[in-house]
Order: sequence, then structure tokens, then C-alpha cells
Amino acid sequence: MAGTQQAWRGGVYLLGSLLSGVATVLGLPLLWHPRLARLWARRHRDRAGRLLGTPPAPPGVLPATSRALLWLPVHVVCGLAFGLPALLCAGNIVVALIATPLWWAFTPPERPRLFIDVAVPGWATALTLGPLQIVLLAAVAYLAFPPLARAHARIGLAVLAYPADERLAERVAELTRTRADVLDAHGAELRRIERDLHDGTQARLVAIAMRLAVARQAFAEHPRDDKLVEELLRDAHEGTEEAMTELREVIRTVYPPILADRGLAGALTAVTTRCGVPVRLDLGDLERVPAAVEAVVYFAVAEALTNVAKHSEATAAGVRVGRTADRLSVVVTDDGSGGADDRRGTGLAGIRRRVLAIDGTVAVDSPAGGPTTITLELPCG
Repeated sequence: MAGTQQAWRGGVYLLGSLLSGVATVLGLPLLWHPRLARLWARRHRDRAGRLLGTPPAPPGVLPATSRALLWLPVHVVCGLAFGLPALLCAGNIVVALIATPLWWAFTPPERPRLFIDVAVPGWATALTLGPLQIVLLAAVAYLAFPPLARAHARIGLAVLAYPADERLAERVAELTRTRADVLDAHGAELRRIERDLHDGTQARLVAIAMRLAVARQAFAEHPRDDKLVEELLRDAHEGTEEAMTELREVIRTVYPPILADRGLAGALTAVTTRCGVPVRLDLGDLERVPAAVEAVVYFAVAEALTNVAKHSEATAAGVRVGRTADRLSVVVTDDGSGGADDRRGTGLAGIRRRVLAIDGTVAVDSPAGGPTTITLELPCG
């Protein structure tokens, strides 16, 4: 079954390369524009990378102009050279499967004669050689399509690959942008914490202190009026409880105590249980995960599920967390209406900032109509 899928994928890839090679020839005057050439090359580099299973390039990173322009004639030649055999093979399978029986069944006796008529005429020949041709061509496709497709993809990636200095320059630029975003986010987070403490907890503590001062004064002036003192102390006690609740909320936004108490697995279980949408949690063997990564995963999953409950109109969601070597992967899915975009809100943007701050990656797949899939890859070595 796997071999059949590879042959099918290889055939589709080769036929697509043939079509895009022809399209490149027809659109060559436009594609000599550097920007268009880089976009066209980026599309085919991603396509080749998916076939070979190589890591995708960072979002928005285009091949160098010189390599994109060099790739155009290479792509035309390789697309025709690798795609035409696939087209002939697939076309002959279709002809043998459909056209030949129809030819024998419905054409008049004075029809033009095929090679098969001249060699050994008769229905027995048609019914024997037709399936045999299909079997032989299918065997050729099964054996030849996957290596031809991989060879074409490797040639494309070799032409469009980044030199080491360009990759380093892109990485430095990305880290510079990420560092600036992290500093901005850190400053905004500090201001939020200060505001929450000043407007919430501090105000309640001031009110408690005033009630206690009034109670002390009332007790000094009216030592027998227990009802008044009791009422003031009750108000102070209620204010203390409210202040403690607000303080716990502020602390939870800095580093959730549940992570220290129950670990990442327990914290995610609590988050998924509290979600307003039924959530299926799938946890792999996570081993030991650094505290910073645990916090990022916790906040990212909590924010993603909050978006699911508020905006997606979903009836079910899923969270899958697994680890492979020194990489932790987190996948959050829902069957909602889709259309998630971090440019239209702060939720996904906040997730992206947190993940990029520890050199991770974020991918959001949310077509209109759903479903939505958010994939995080985090280093945890």
C-alpha cells in the first residue's frame, strides 16, 4: 500500500512538473521579473520539499533572485524530461483501459486497423493483450515514478538551496525581529502586571486597611458596640478574600502554580477540562521538559482553547502533545468555522511571540469553513 501511494504521489508530482514547465515557457516574459520569479520558485521549492519530507523554509523567505532566474530554464528542461515519460505511461494506461475495448466494441468492420488487428486479430487478442499492457505499464509506473519524482525534486532543491551565508543572514534577521517582539511583549507584560496590582490588589488592600482602622477606632470609642465592630471586621475579611483571589490570578499569569504542583500533563488536563468545548487530550511520553517550555505550552494551549470556545463555533477540539528527541510538538485542532488569523487579534499573535521567544515555530492552518490546526514545534533538549 505504501508503494502504491508513493507511485501515485510520484506520478502526480511528475505530471504537475510537466504542466508547470509548460506554464513557465508560456509565462517566461512575466517570470523574468525578479519578484515573480522568486515567488514561482518558492512555490516549487515547497512542493519539492513536501515530496522529500524536508523541513519547510521559514514563512516569507524567498529564494535568491539569481537562483530563481537560474531555476527557470532548469525547471523547463527537467519538467519536460521527467514529465513526458510519466504522461506517456499514464496516457497509455488510460488508452489500454478505456479506448481499446471501445474501439473493438463499437467501430464498424471497415475501421482503420490497429497494430493489434494486424498482429493477431480477434476478441481473444484484445481481451488478453489489453490487460497485459495495463499490468506492464502499471509495473513501470510503480517502479519508475517514485525515483523520477525524487530526482526531479532534488534537482530543484539543489538549484534553489540557500548558501550558508544567506541562511545565516536570514537566521540573524529572524532572531533580530523575534528579539524585538519579545522585548516589546515583555515590557507590555510588565505594564499589565503593574496595572493589575495597582488597580486591583493594591486598591483592595488599601480598602481593607481603612476598614481595620475604622474598626479599631470604633472599638476604642464604643467598646460595647460589638455589632458595629463585627460588621467592619466582616467587610475587611471579605475584602481580604477578594484581594487574595485577584493576587492568585495575577500570579497565574506570571507562572501558573499548577505547573509546579501537577506538572505539564496535569496542567493541560485541567485546561482542557475547563474548556467550554469538549476536548480530547492525547499526551505522549514527554520525559523532562524545561520549565520555560512548559509555561509556553501551557499558555499557548490555554489561549488556543479560549479562542476555540469564543470564536470558532466548534463542537469538538483536540490537543496532542508529543516528543521526538529534543523537539516537543503541540497540535491543537477544532472542527469550527476556521478563518483564524493572527493579524486580526492578539490571541494567536501572543502565542507566536511566546513560541518564537524560545526559538520555536508556529504553523496555523485555518481555511474558511474549517477545520483549524495550530502546530507548535519547541526545542526541549
